[in-house]
Amino acid sequence: MKKLLLSLVAACAIGAAAQPPVYTLKDCLEQGLLNNYSLRITRNQERVSRNNATLANAGALPVVDLTAGYSGSMGDTESELRQTGEVTRENGALDHTVDAGVNLEWTLFDGFSISSTYRQLKELEQQGETDTRIALEDLVANIAAEYYNFVQQKIRLKNFRYAMTLSRERLRIAELHMNVGNASGLDYLQARVDFNADSAQYIKQQEALHTSRIMLNELMAKENVDEFFVITDSLIDINHILDFDELWQGTLAVNATLLRAVQNQTIARLDYKKVCARDYPYLRLNGGYGLTLNRYELASTSRRTTRGLNFSLTVGFRLFDGNRRRERRNASLAIENARLEREQVEQTLRADLSNLWQAYRNNLELLKLERQNLIVARDNYDISRDRYLLGDLAGIEMREAQKNLLDAEERILSAEYDTKVCEISLLQISGKIMAYLR
Repeated sequence: MKKLLLSLVAACAIGAAAQPPVYTLKDCLEQGLLNNYSLRITRNQERVSRNNATLANAGALPVVDLTAGYSGSMGDTESELRQTGEVTRENGALDHTVDAGVNLEWTLFDGFSISSTYRQLKELEQQGETDTRIALEDLVANIAAEYYNFVQQKIRLKNFRYAMTLSRERLRIAELHMNVGNASGLDYLQARVDFNADSAQYIKQQEALHTSRIMLNELMAKENVDEFFVITDSLIDINHILDFDELWQGTLAVNATLLRAVQNQTIARLDYKKVCARDYPYLRLNGGYGLTLNRYELASTSRRTTRGLNFSLTVGFRLFDGNRRRERRNASLAIENARLEREQVEQTLRADLSNLWQAYRNNLELLKLERQNLIVARDNYDISRDRYLLGDLAGIEMREAQKNLLDAEERILSAEYDTKVCEISLLQISGKIMAYLR
């Protein structure tokens, strides 16, 4: 008895461990935002732009160097006194020099180039944040679209399983009719062919569902991309209350791509200021503290030590460099191009939003129509099945009624998914895509 209880406990533990994870859309988004490789790379690039936005990188801080050196000389000397003619020789005389010092170089003013460079680095830091936001919103949109694609593939698999059930029932009725002599074997063979075709379609749909699961695991950066999981949604939930004016105002206010274009304009203007900074004089400070030690073997002085400060202040003005006019013209053109690119982005966003809105509204209307068609197709199938069961309807007509029913379900499913994709794209353009995380 004790062994039986232990076996049951072990079986329950294994069963619990084998349970696949259950995900909501929010769960998939949170895991993707935490683990996705592309997003992590973009975040590291944002950190690089943040690390670059410093006064030192802009050239506003001084440069301090510590230097030290040693030098020596060794030689033979021969001296002759003029009065007596006495000759004195010294061989291998060694002199030493040791020096050390701290030097400072600091550009105090360079025509506002330093301040413009620093502002440009801060703008690039903000642009790094914008790039991360773009990558984040793209990832949320991709995960949401693939999540609902997975829902779509699950529903389609269910529909194909239902089609197999209908074909199996038709095959049973055809076999019954053939056995009692109410129909020829040709109707049975055709029913068998249709059943096999529906079975093959069902098997093919399992592959599509498997592919969607792998894609979703990849977006979530799962270590095992083939991991099996269960999702809570069994239907594609559609937001029917989107408002075009609200979406467009949100696009103008917070769209990340438009914001990046505005930041490019600011960077181009700062580049122009950096070129214009060369029209001003520059002011540089140099200073240092040094120590020098000399030792002599033959001189009247055996050792000499020198220490002290040195400093200089330099004011200069570059009169001509040959490139200033060209660079200023190019910088002006860069400003103009940045402005045109921002206007182009705004126009593209307006066109995309209008097209998506039209597709969104059309799909909603199409969805209403297809739901009405589904009711008619179901009634038609029920009537056809009853007539086929009584032998009053040919097999090919029964197959047509079945196909009409399945086609109606497929059109509804496609319209629901297409409407959802339009909804996701509209929310992404208007900067509201993060609503899926709530």
